[in-house]
Amino acid sequence: MILAAVRSAALVGIDAYEVIVEVDAAQGLPQWTIVGLAASAVKESRERVGSALVNSGFKVPPRRITVNLAPADIKKDGTAFDLPIAIGILIATGQLDSQVAHGRMFVGELGLDGSLRTMRGALSIARHALRGNVSMLVLPPPNVAEAARVSALKLSAPRGLVELVRELQAGSLSAAHCMTSPAAAGLRDSADFSDVVGQQAAKRALEVAAAGGHNVLLIGPPGAGKTMLARRMPSILPELSEEEALEVIAIHSVAGILGGSSVNDGVRPFRAQHHSISSAGLIGGGSLPRPGEVSHAHHGVLFLDEMLEFPRHVLDGLRQPMEDAKVVIARASQAVSYPARFTLIGASNPCPCGKAADPTGSCTCSAVDVERYNARISGPLADRIDMHVIVGAVALGDLSGASSGDTSALVRTRVERARATQRQRYARKPGASCNAFAAGRWLDAHTPVHAEARSLLQTAAERLGLSARGYHRVLKVARTIADLEQSREVAPPHVAEALRYRPLRTYTTASVA
Repeated sequence: MILAAVRSAALVGIDAYEVIVEVDAAQGLPQWTIVGLAASAVKESRERVGSALVNSGFKVPPRRITVNLAPADIKKDGTAFDLPIAIGILIATGQLDSQVAHGRMFVGELGLDGSLRTMRGALSIARHALRGNVSMLVLPPPNVAEAARVSALKLSAPRGLVELVRELQAGSLSAAHCMTSPAAAGLRDSADFSDVVGQQAAKRALEVAAAGGHNVLLIGPPGAGKTMLARRMPSILPELSEEEALEVIAIHSVAGILGGSSVNDGVRPFRAQHHSISSAGLIGGGSLPRPGEVSHAHHGVLFLDEMLEFPRHVLDGLRQPMEDAKVVIARASQAVSYPARFTLIGASNPCPCGKAADPTGSCTCSAVDVERYNARISGPLADRIDMHVIVGAVALGDLSGASSGDTSALVRTRVERARATQRQRYARKPGASCNAFAAGRWLDAHTPVHAEARSLLQTAAERLGLSARGYHRVLKVARTIADLEQSREVAPPHVAEALRYRPLRTYTTASVA
């Protein structure tokens, strides 16, 4: 009997760190002990691993088995330690040579029959394994396509313990073959902008938002098309770059939602949540921190329908990730950071009854009711929303007409051209890929602004009482409008259009008509 040491990995946030699984099978009363700050899911591996070894035809001697997960001072969660624990026991009991684990890393959950099942965070672990000079990563077959994005790393994906041990005893592991599923045909264009009748002003606003990554609040009566417009936003966004896709896949894998995601097809995430969501569900949290919806929407769109129905404290939790493009979840034992660079699209009614500007009915809300209703969005949060867009009701007679306006493909062409201009502008500014994420003072100092446009902006800022943040956000939107028109200089019409998107604190019948 010898002491076995098998390399594995665990997750902190979306990053992985190395864990050495040490197994000792000593003389004594038969029992299993797992140490190293193991969570419940890790401790339950005793039953899974024991049954998997027996059902795969291996022996589990009646010994005192101690499993240590080093470093022992970091909390460990998940089921990916099943496989390295099983390999460690086989080495410690003399059923495998200790050299089989040299240079290799093992991760994966075991079924009771010894089969390998999917796990979370395969991409993060693969990237860490490459940096750690691992010669081969052994993982479950369902995770191969995800880990294969780290092309320089060798992968092996046996179906179960029997096949893995046979190959280890033979001295070589078979390389995994990545089975990529065909891209979903028409996934991006299944919902097209041309399906929306009318609403040219709202379409224009969403095009500007897509081109610059700006946050948008759509205000209008029920049935005006706010949700329909928002759900077509992904169809006009540019595809994810390789670097962006890796970040999004890592987050979705850690969160366990990669299977239902279209990120592998290059489509940016679109996350829509009900107003009953908790603060931890939206921002992230838990005793063992997990990413929330703001991180699931990283490099994509977070859509909050009926935004004013969300609890105010939940909405206010958006302020920090909207400003810093990340979420920091602090616990007594550790602090975890998740990226959260998303575009927020909110939709709300203009008043409690929702009939303001509805041609079929009259609004019965008093001015006090409207003021109280709109105050559910705090001033600091409203100031962080670049564009407040009024979406009026569409006449019933217009609904039977043919589709109007540009298609999503045509709008996307203009958006991609504007984004390309911004990538060149911020090539030396890490973290700023578009205007919305650029530092306001830097943009103010480095963007050409016509003298009349500058005067208009300053005058409007004084009259509207804009904060410094609001001033810079108007400038960012104006810069995006200029990029869409391929204009090097921000002109007065660009500033005038950007100013139209600044928020109104109350939305009366007249303001949405």
